[in-house]
Amino acid sequence: MLRRSNHGTTLTMLLYQMHEYSRALMAPYTYWAEANARIFSAPDSWLSGLPGAARIAAGNELLHRIGKDYEKPAFDIHAVEVAGRDVPVVEKTVLEKPFCRLLRFKRYTDDVAGITDMKNDPTVLLVAPLSGHHATLLRDTVRTMLPGHKVYVTDWIDARMVDKSHGTFSLDDYVGYIEEFIRTIGTDNLHVVSVCQPTVPVLAAVSLMAARGEPTPRSLVMMGGPIDPRESPTAVNNLATQKPLWWFESNVIHTVPANYPGRGRRVYPGFLQHAGFMAMNPERHFASHWDFYQDLVKGDLDDAESHRKFYDEYNAVLDMPATYYLDTIRVVFQEFLLPRGLWDVAGERVDPSAIRDVGLLTIEGELDDISGEGQTRAAHKLCTGVAAADRAHYTVPGAGHYGIFSGRRWRTQVYPQVRDFIARFAAAPAKPAKRKAATAAKPLPGRRAGPAPRAAAKPRKAAAKRPARSSAKKKARR
Repeated sequence: MLRRSNHGTTLTMLLYQMHEYSRALMAPYTYWAEANARIFSAPDSWLSGLPGAARIAAGNELLHRIGKDYEKPAFDIHAVEVAGRDVPVVEKTVLEKPFCRLLRFKRYTDDVAGITDMKNDPTVLLVAPLSGHHATLLRDTVRTMLPGHKVYVTDWIDARMVDKSHGTFSLDDYVGYIEEFIRTIGTDNLHVVSVCQPTVPVLAAVSLMAARGEPTPRSLVMMGGPIDPRESPTAVNNLATQKPLWWFESNVIHTVPANYPGRGRRVYPGFLQHAGFMAMNPERHFASHWDFYQDLVKGDLDDAESHRKFYDEYNAVLDMPATYYLDTIRVVFQEFLLPRGLWDVAGERVDPSAIRDVGLLTIEGELDDISGEGQTRAAHKLCTGVAAADRAHYTVPGAGHYGIFSGRRWRTQVYPQVRDFIARFAAAPAKPAKRKAATAAKPLPGRRAGPAPRAAAKPRKAAAKRPARSSAKKKARR
């Protein structure tokens, strides 16, 4: 049961609004700083020739970037190189839900000479995390995979932009979204790649589909996720276990103010998440901003542009739905329901041992300070129905959390492992789904057998007859 103090309740009503007032007050100064940076650095401006102009321009641009509001960046992927030729790419919305869009990056090869047929390339559903940043954080992941795969991406929507009439969004709803996306794409030669947070709901979604006898993807690639946060706990894990659930609701859950479409919705605001990100490594961020100032003064424009690109992405954050966030804290980081075999989603028990005939690849970074060593690899202990020959694990030497899905290490070390693993299961013929037997097999000691319900549970209705999930009617678990 969550307990909320009067102080916490008052704070949730005021803090977000105070943040908006502060942002509005700062806006004229950030625009002024941006204008100064331009006029003191533009080659055709007489002010750029004054003594000290470079330092004035650099200081103003730094002030502008610290104070400005960062909107969601674009994926900005319009072409990829295949066999030395540029192949046009168009971003298309395949399915639009209140809290997420399913995107496809469609490659067009018909008019590109010398390109062989790419229609039989494996299909990849890349599940982006809903943990503060936008799905564009996986831009490098998408761009790297596009030459050899048909790529779909989950593009989560900022909760402050979702009208309150759409109801709440919970961790159960997240699992339901993944199931619906898999069915929409189709499982024929489908491979699901989950990065960080979604490893947990993706494993749940595929487990439930397998337990019902539905077709499942050919392979699962899980990268840097908290399957079992009890393994090598990090500072992120420790915060979740040291504070009770009511503390998170009282201190980090706030109400969206009236100047957004989601007015009145309870969220974990992006500006608070961003403050947490910065607090994890304040010295590193301070040094990065100082180096940026120095690069501008020296005229090192390439390094300065790299800084801009990184922080344009890093500083763009979204609000998370409160119910989803609190569910994640409780289910994943406090009660460890998935590895303990005690997680029920919409009345169905999540049992990863029900997964069969699916390849499983787990990937961890040697220096990951968000998902510690062994947390993702724990999936192998749970997916006992997957043959040992169909499972693999790779620890990326010298890689931190972001290095396993973005940057040089991702492109040169991780992607070849992912590409070859997917190709192995893409080449194998798809196996038909097995329908659930009328009587369940005898369970192993201490574990339920596949889809069999617990003895005390009421018999479940057939999947086709269950009413569709309605997030508007759900309440947060307290």
